[in-house]
Amino acid sequence: MSDPSVHISTSLKQQIPATLAWKYRIFPKEELDGTLILFSDAANPEMIRKQLGVITGKKVQIERVSSSWIEDQLSRHYLRSKDNQVKSLHVDSDNFINEMIREANELGCSDIHIEKYQDRSRIRMRLDGKLVERYELQKEHYHEYVNKIKIISNLDIAEKRLPQDGRILIREHGAKFDIRVSVLPTLFGEKVVLRLLSSDASNLDIKDLGMNEAQLQTFLDAISHPQGMVLISGPTGSGKTTTLYGALKHLNKPVTNILTIEDPIEYTLEGINQVQLNEKVGLDFVATLRTFLRQDPDIIMVGEIRDVDTAQIAIRAAMTGHLVMSTLHTNSAWGIISRMVEMGIPEYLIADTMNIAVAQRLLRKLCPSCKRQETDTALLPEVLKRLDIPYYFQPVGCAECHRTGYKGRVAIYEMIAINDSNRKLILDGKDPADQYDKLLDSAVNNFIKGETSLEEIYSYLI
Repeated sequence: MSDPSVHISTSLKQQIPATLAWKYRIFPKEELDGTLILFSDAANPEMIRKQLGVITGKKVQIERVSSSWIEDQLSRHYLRSKDNQVKSLHVDSDNFINEMIREANELGCSDIHIEKYQDRSRIRMRLDGKLVERYELQKEHYHEYVNKIKIISNLDIAEKRLPQDGRILIREHGAKFDIRVSVLPTLFGEKVVLRLLSSDASNLDIKDLGMNEAQLQTFLDAISHPQGMVLISGPTGSGKTTTLYGALKHLNKPVTNILTIEDPIEYTLEGINQVQLNEKVGLDFVATLRTFLRQDPDIIMVGEIRDVDTAQIAIRAAMTGHLVMSTLHTNSAWGIISRMVEMGIPEYLIADTMNIAVAQRLLRKLCPSCKRQETDTALLPEVLKRLDIPYYFQPVGCAECHRTGYKGRVAIYEMIAINDSNRKLILDGKDPADQYDKLLDSAVNNFIKGETSLEEIYSYLI
């Protein structure tokens, strides 16, 4: 067996639970006429065959393969939690939903996707920004799983025609799970996405987010002003809220009144007054911001500037002695300023109130246990060749990173600090492009330092 990337159906994989696979070091090949054909590196395959026959209730056939191949497939297809524990999870168990959420949390997943198609149903989990298929559900029971999720998230189980949003709070055995639920009607049934919120921000450190020394100092200078605006842009899931909470934790002092309005509240932090958006009862960004201004705040964090009204009130708050932090969906740091202008905010107000505009993205980090050094730079793109890089690192894959070659993610940033010279450029509508590092520069620096791969930064090079 020389091919390291075996494609196997999730339903077949589920016939051999993870605990069984790791204990007996077996991997399913196929099922033919009621016989389960398994790969194994066992020294005594006949004994394994008999034991597995009793456990599975099926005829079992063993094919010998190398230990390294088995290790590779088990690490790739039967993920283990961060503490290397392997648990057996059955989709038919009454407690499957809670166990699935716990497993996703232990693996470090950010989202769970529960999906129905014409011929099959499946569950995928997002690990380090990439979706991995974990379970296959029986089509006829799919609606039961969806209804269970709806019930525990206080959604209407009778409504199947409209999207619904809810929340799940699970507390058991000392563990706490805070999950945002989104239900979307699709052609073959309702799709459910569960987003696992990070909750506790007490261990969050702004110095660990990925900023280089110059960027960190620029950002700390910007948030240290008693008033003004700090705006961060990036696509969904790019770590904007994490950066904002890193800043709030840095500024959180007993003498400071910090108020936030969010949808949803992704972190909790002692000493900060947090408000959950609830548009159904009229608690939206605009109404809450107006109330905030009567609450004697020092710092206001708005989850997202979605419209002109929110932007105008945020600008007014920044002009009247408050530090306002928020996010926007744009492609670059300069795009934040352009977007504010498009919303009808005059350039002179932006120039006078904004402290810094930040754009960010997330890159997967190479697994430190298995990344491989490459000295052949001939295949690098021209933009990297010009830097005369002596070597770089590529992903390999090992048990530590579930054979993906990556472990964790790091943020990259571009920042426009609004100083006197930049204010004039804003008034003139000109991007001070030569005065700050771009996302490309940050991506390349991470590549040169060996923290990420060519694959991860390639989209910034073209």
